Amino acid sequence: MKKEFNCIVMGAAGRDFHVYLSFLRGNEIFRVKAFTATQIPFIDERGFPQSLAGPGYDEDIPIFDESELPELIDRYAIDFVFFAYSDVPHADIMHKASLVQAAGASFVMIGPDHTQLPSKKPVVSITATRTGAGKSPLTQWLARLLTDKGKRVAVIRHPMPYGNLEMQRVQRFASTEDLVKHECTIEEREEYEPYVDMGIPIYAGVDYQAILEESSKEADIVLWDGGNNDFSFIKPDLDIVVVDSLRAGHEIDYYPGEVNFRRADVLVIGKVGSAESGAVDGILERAQALNPAASLCTSDLEIDVDQPGLIKGQRVLVIEDGPTVTHGGMSFGAGTVAAERYGAIAVDPRPYVAGTIRDTFESYPHMERILPAMGYSEAQRDSLAQTINDCCAAQDVACVIDASPARLDLMLDLEVPLVRVTYRFVQKSGEPLENLVIGLL
Repeated sequence: MKKEFNCIVMGAAGRDFHVYLSFLRGNEIFRVKAFTATQIPFIDERGFPQSLAGPGYDEDIPIFDESELPELIDRYAIDFVFFAYSDVPHADIMHKASLVQAAGASFVMIGPDHTQLPSKKPVVSITATRTGAGKSPLTQWLARLLTDKGKRVAVIRHPMPYGNLEMQRVQRFASTEDLVKHECTIEEREEYEPYVDMGIPIYAGVDYQAILEESSKEADIVLWDGGNNDFSFIKPDLDIVVVDSLRAGHEIDYYPGEVNFRRADVLVIGKVGSAESGAVDGILERAQALNPAASLCTSDLEIDVDQPGLIKGQRVLVIEDGPTVTHGGMSFGAGTVAAERYGAIAVDPRPYVAGTIRDTFESYPHMERILPAMGYSEAQRDSLAQTINDCCAAQDVACVIDASPARLDLMLDLEVPLVRVTYRFVQKSGEPLENLVIGLL
C-alpha cells in the first residue's frame, strides 16, 4: 500500500477548493497534483495559491481545463480523482467516472459529513435541486424577515472566486464600494448586490472556515445561500431545499440536487403559479417516497417591473440570469415572463452575438429569444454590451428587459433604455417558514 496517493480535484471554482481545504489540506495520505475546471469561463487560467495550499506544497497547485483530464492522470500518475462540482445529470457523472477509471484511477465523491463545517451560531441552509430554482429570493426574504425582527443576520454565499484566489480568501460585501473594490463580475453582482441594497452583509470567498468564523462575529443567525444545486458547506440546523416545479423530475435526475432532495428538513416547491398540470403532484409523490419526514410547502416568485410602460407592446431584448439559462438549462426566466405579461415582442439576439457570447450560444443551443447576462471578464462584458447595442440597433428595439439582479445599467455602456425586472418569494401553502426559522433562536 502506498503511503501517499496522487490526486486531482475536478471542479468549477467552488466546491473543489472547499473539498481541498476541508478534507485534503494537511492530509498526509493524499497529495493533490492539480485541479481541473469547467462550467465557468477563464477559471483555468491561474493556479491554487501555495499560501492557501498549506504544508508540503512549495508552489501553486496548477489548474487545467477538464478536457485535459485523461492526459493529466497519466502525467501525474494519479491514483484518485475527486469530483467536486454541481448541477450535473446523473448519466454525465457516470461518463466522467468511466473516463477516470478507464485511465486507471479511482473516482471519488466526498459527502456532507466530511466537508460540512460546524457552527457556533444557528445555521439555516437554502439549497435547491437545480440552478435557478429560486434559492436567493427565499434567502433574501428570510434575511429581511429576521432583520425586521431585530436579529443580526449574516449571509454566506456559495463561492464564486473567479479572480485572485489569495485576495478572495475572505470577502465581505456591505456596500457598493465593496463590489467595486473586489472587482466583482456580473455573476457575482447578481448574487451580492440584492443583499447590499437591503443593508445586510454577505460573505463569500475561498476559505469557508475563516468566512464562517468572521461572519459569526456579527450575527445571531447565519443563512447559507447556496449555488447551483450544491449542498451546504456548513452544517445546517434547518435544511431548506427549493424544488423547481418548472423542471419537475429534475430533483431525481441531477447531482447533487437529489442529495438535497433526500436530506431536506423542508422542501419548498417553487414557481407553482407557472407549473404545468400534474407537475406539483409528481414532486409531492417523489417527496413522499424519498423523504417522507420532510415538511412540505409551495411558493411562487412574484415579478415586479419598474417601468412597464416602456415595454408594453414594444420590441424588446430580454436579458436573463446567466447561470439559470446556461448550465441551468432553462429556456426562459423572469424577463420573458415580464415581456409576455405586457405584450412585448422578444427579439432573437443570436445573429448579433459578439466575442465569447457567441461561444456561450454554441455551448447552450437551447437559448433563442433571450440573452444570458455573461460577464466573467472585462472582455466578456464588452462583448455583452456590443451584442446588446448591435442587436437593438438592427432590430429596432425599444428597450432592454434586464432580469439579472446585477444592475447591468451600472456596468455596461448601453445605447437603449433599460427596464429592470425583480422578483420576490411568496409562500403559498404549508407551515410558515418563519415559524421554523424563528424556532432556532
